[in-house]
Amino acid sequence: MKDTLKNRTVAILATDGFEESELSSPKEALEKAGATVHVVSLATGKIKGWKDGNWSSGVNVDTTVEKAMADDYDALVIPGGVISPDRLRRSAEAVEFVRGFFRDKKPVAAICHGPQLLIEADAVRDRKLTSFSSIKTDLMNAGAMWQDAEVVVDHGLVTSRSPADLPAFNARMVENFAMGVPTRSDGVIG
Repeated sequence: MKDTLKNRTVAILATDGFEESELSSPKEALEKAGATVHVVSLATGKIKGWKDGNWSSGVNVDTTVEKAMADDYDALVIPGGVISPDRLRRSAEAVEFVRGFFRDKKPVAAICHGPQLLIEADAVRDRKLTSFSSIKTDLMNAGAMWQDAEVVVDHGLVTSRSPADLPAFNARMVENFAMGVPTRSDGVIG
């Protein structure tokens, strides 16, 4: 698995209020697989995550959504947390950044509340996916086929429900990012 993603560059899109483990665990898995990972956010500096009911020490931002383009990356990860996806979906630049990955048919992974941003990018209609249960209705109202499963993969979109699903999420994310441009629907896994 060490060089599975060698020569691949992956964006992790987050801002203050991301769930700490939902950024750090996928980032670690991607780097172990050989990917170069950039944290993309609304502003430069550090962003703070949420861990066990408290703010974390923070993560350095590599670039902003104003400067980043989907063309610069092979894949995208959107961590959850209640605050981060809500802030990102209100940013026209963040929404357009996400749309670029779907327009170019590049793989995307989103966990927990992360799929909220996919609603704003109009990327969930007629797709099978999962998420944290509290946004199930929002996703279904946007045309998604929501499923209560550890991991759901649909045409290069990998989704999971919560930090408890991270081991399965990370494995499927790395596998799908290694395949590159999605060509099929795997459906529910786990």
